[in-house]
Amino acid sequence: MKSPIISPSLLSADFLHLDRDIDMINRSNADWLHIDVMDGVFVPNLSFGFPILEAIKPVVRKPLDVHLMIVEPAKFVKELATLEVHTMNVHYEVCNHLHRVVGAIHDAGMQAAVTLNPHTPVELLTDIIQDLDMVLLMSVNPGYGGQKFITHTVDKVTRLRRMIDDRGLKTLIEVDGGVNAATGKLLVDAGADALVAGSYVFGSDDPLEAINTLKRL
Repeated sequence: MKSPIISPSLLSADFLHLDRDIDMINRSNADWLHIDVMDGVFVPNLSFGFPILEAIKPVVRKPLDVHLMIVEPAKFVKELATLEVHTMNVHYEVCNHLHRVVGAIHDAGMQAAVTLNPHTPVELLTDIIQDLDMVLLMSVNPGYGGQKFITHTVDKVTRLRRMIDDRGLKTLIEVDGGVNAATGKLLVDAGADALVAGSYVFGSDDPLEAINTLKRL
């Protein structure tokens, strides 16, 4: 069985010592670095934007997995492509013309992912799933780190896995929110391919081993 993709969330890093935490991620067995961009409109919080991305890009040695929790993500396709972002995640809930946005992401040379909030059914992706490289399922309500895992997400992973497999697609399933060793195992067993972990990694006494624990699920 293949190890899950692990994408530690920079939102939980120590912002006074980003260089130290990024060095740790570079040395770790993490696969990606998850970047949460929040606008205070779509979600009730602000995080960081392009100045931080531009500052860390030269030193990060992991592919950037950028999650835009903002109302107009299509405006920033070119900027993210310029930063050589690996995956651009946009929310289903804010894209009126989702197919067009996905096409623009691909045309810019990035992987296209669509994120679903906890209340959004996976079945709404029936007519776009074949065009997606990844689906990100939120297992907390977006906006803040350290929230309690929503257990219904495991059922959503199972249903999405069935949708993908029934069509013979290679679309990845990523989950973000409340991920630790226990919830991560439930998600991987249900069919998740990638796990975003913030507090579990950066709040650990041994972040490198926390990442290794998730990799072994």
